[in-house]
Amino acid sequence: MALCLGAAWPAWAATAAGRAEDPIQSSPALAKIRDAGVITLGYRDSSPPFSYLDRQRQPIGYSIDICLRVVDEVRRRLAMPTLDVRLMAVSSATRLPLLANGTVDLECGVTTNTAERNKSVAFSVTTFVAASRLMVRPGSSIRGLEDLRGQPVATTVATTSIQFLHTTNESRQLGMKILAGLDDLEAFRLLATGRAVAFAMDDVLLKSMIATQPEAAAYQIVEEPLTVEPYAIGLRRDDAVFKRLVDGVIVDLFRSGAIHALYRNWFQSPIPPKGINLQMPMSEALKRVVANPTDASDPRLYR
Repeated sequence: MALCLGAAWPAWAATAAGRAEDPIQSSPALAKIRDAGVITLGYRDSSPPFSYLDRQRQPIGYSIDICLRVVDEVRRRLAMPTLDVRLMAVSSATRLPLLANGTVDLECGVTTNTAERNKSVAFSVTTFVAASRLMVRPGSSIRGLEDLRGQPVATTVATTSIQFLHTTNESRQLGMKILAGLDDLEAFRLLATGRAVAFAMDDVLLKSMIATQPEAAAYQIVEEPLTVEPYAIGLRRDDAVFKRLVDGVIVDLFRSGAIHALYRNWFQSPIPPKGINLQMPMSEALKRVVANPTDASDPRLYR
């Protein structure tokens, strides 16, 4: 497991010739932010409690709050107290390409750190640990993947859930018909309208979705987990200086205990705009991450 033991800022690094090197110039992200006078945050518009819009159509959420802490530190490190923040909506399909090409500096949503994704982008230390599960209608006989043999199943494009379903469908020859929504709400409607018998997605997102439905009792989450999903803040690859800054902010939240107040605010308290309380205590997996921060992408290390 890769441990992050803090983020010592390399104020000045000596070059091979003995000259001092500006650490900001050695960070493509920080140099871009400084030169442009703006930092760009990618957000999701409907993924409570991580990243979504309030009544004023402004992004709020757990991931947004963490990213704003990073923005504060960037302002301090660059000595730019008036650094502008640009907010850019991203989707499950666009978030990683926009990170990879430098359009977005931080992706503040609900993105799982995976080995495959690390080929194109980087991730901070883990900020949340979810599990992918199935949402079904009450009275459904579905208790696991075997019960989906030959059945239509909904999920969302460009997610780890759809990748898992495709891989498992092929390896176990389940004959599932996998239906993909462009976002979680569209995928949910496939279940709600009877076109799918189950909706596969991360449990925290399923619970949040159920809580917002007029008839919450019309849906339930299957107990058996499909996968483990370590969420993290996305950033560009090959920028060790910027990653140390981002990791340092998050590790400081963990070590100071501030993460607990932040967590309670979004997972154990009424949240805007409808005052819904998810009543989700911090999982044992996340407690372990807080005690021993890691940017590991291997889901087995979180079990």
